[in-house]
Amino acid sequence: MSEETKVDQEVQAAEVSQEESMANVNILKKGDIVTGKVIKVDSEQAVVDVGYKYDGIVPVRELSSVQVDDATQVVEVGQEIELKVITINDNKETLVLSKRAIEGEKAWEKLAADMENKTILEAKVAEVVKGGLVVDVGLRGFVPASMVERNFVEDFSDYKGRSLRLRVKEMDREKNKVILSQKDVLDEEFEAVKKETLSKLTVGQELNGTVQRLTQFGAFVDIGGVDGLVHISEMAWHHVETPSEVVKEGDQVKVQVLKVDPENERISLSIKATQPGPWQQVKNTIKIGDIVTGTVKRLVQFGAFIEVAPGVEGLVHISQISHRHIGTPHEVLKEGQQVQVKVLDMNPDDKRISLSIKETEEAPAREAKPERERGERGPKRERESVSHEEMNGLNLTLGERFGDKLSKFK
Repeated sequence: MSEETKVDQEVQAAEVSQEESMANVNILKKGDIVTGKVIKVDSEQAVVDVGYKYDGIVPVRELSSVQVDDATQVVEVGQEIELKVITINDNKETLVLSKRAIEGEKAWEKLAADMENKTILEAKVAEVVKGGLVVDVGLRGFVPASMVERNFVEDFSDYKGRSLRLRVKEMDREKNKVILSQKDVLDEEFEAVKKETLSKLTVGQELNGTVQRLTQFGAFVDIGGVDGLVHISEMAWHHVETPSEVVKEGDQVKVQVLKVDPENERISLSIKATQPGPWQQVKNTIKIGDIVTGTVKRLVQFGAFIEVAPGVEGLVHISQISHRHIGTPHEVLKEGQQVQVKVLDMNPDDKRISLSIKETEEAPAREAKPERERGERGPKRERESVSHEEMNGLNLTLGERFGDKLSKFK
């Protein structure tokens, strides 16, 4: 074979090979859907081989429906992704592709079904913006601040990157708007837990709980997904002016169930019922014969009630208040006064304690009485003489004073 013939054959083979190669290259137009492999990624874009005569570019803004600062956060080399042709210009060898457009198309269909079926979605927070959170659900989804948690949240700065469980609330494709809520999911779960808890509660049951909030009339305690009220009168055995004297929000407390009303979802609880009563405590702290300090709580005609321990009052009978005779306890005592008392008798089971103030004080010395008051007798003749004269005078006086009245009975 001549050299010239050999060269002609090689040229023909190259032309055939080029024609075959061109035949295998995809013919693309704007709007086409293609699948490609990522061959290079930098912060601004991803380069993708889609089987075309030149590689395509996916700008960072076309990688996700939410704002992305770096393309490497979304895709990596070797990853296969589905893309939509946005721009194609063979003269400039420009092929611009979009991953966001494909995901958006699919997302609208899926979210519509999810909304109808009330499906719970899981999505990460992409941005914290004014008024709420932006999440990636294949589209740019928005969670208003009021729909994030069951309770008010003042600062969402640490929510970026968190996963939320969401339900689709509202969709408007023309306005490209998707509103989602996590609060709806949490509310439903709370109600389910509350019903289950209410069904299991029994009067007298003791539980551990967490103080959720304080009011003027008591404290609400979470006992496992449901709140019960500890009225201020059930917070302690002693008198409580405000609930904050006993507990604060976040405290772990032990409570006893007093009443359950499943229909109205109301639970009455008690803290003091789980603690030893004051009369049980005094059994080990006070005994007959002890002298203790107490506070005058009430004054009555027959004595004074003295508080000798929180919630424990004993009676000082009026005869045990002072060594001298008094007509009323108010003569020597006043409410709120601190006094020393001696325990004369006690019966904690009957909630009774007898006390004495005068037994804690030394009795005053008795004054010497005149001889006549001590009953010493004078001479007999003198007594008889005086007696005779006094009797005459007494008769005269009585006659003068009562004669007119006595005459009525004659």
